[in-house]
Amino acid sequence: MAVDKSVIGKSTGRRRVVVERGPVAVFADAVKDTDPVYRDAGAAAAAGHTALPVPPTFPFSMAHWGAFADIQPDEDDDASAGMGAMGQVLGPLLAKGGLLLHGEQEFEYSSPVRVGDVLMGEGRIADVYEKVSGNATMTFVVTEMTWKHDETGETAVIARSNTLVRTSNPPT
Repeated sequence: MAVDKSVIGKSTGRRRVVVERGPVAVFADAVKDTDPVYRDAGAAAAAGHTALPVPPTFPFSMAHWGAFADIQPDEDDDASAGMGAMGQVLGPLLAKGGLLLHGEQEFEYSSPVRVGDVLMGEGRIADVYEKVSGNATMTFVVTEMTWKHDETGETAVIARSNTLVRTSNPPT
């Protein structure tokens, strides 16, 4: 099955978040980061921060905390089509018994993300490709979420994630 590259560049939607202290501390605990700058304003100030910073990998889960319904942007047809685009790639693979895996993630920071920030994220499908190994095909779907400071429009961080679906190839 050839991978559908027509989805590359399509929107996966927009999300506005308020970065809150509680979720930042819970996330730091979850990843076993004991640095007090993520929990204590005095420690953050002593380290040169103007507010509590987020742990480096926090943007991976940021869209799920602080995304209050009343502050969300109106979705347009392009963003709705983008969510359909993810289904367009993943749906047929999962229907064939594909195994869904989280492959990797990376974060490219342009400016700090701190507690109290309001960020607007815009997602897109950055790439889709396949690799065949033995009796399995791995389909990779790379997504990017660009988070910008809502007030200034300045890019804060680009979060990239790679989702894989492993499917078995029929015997030849």
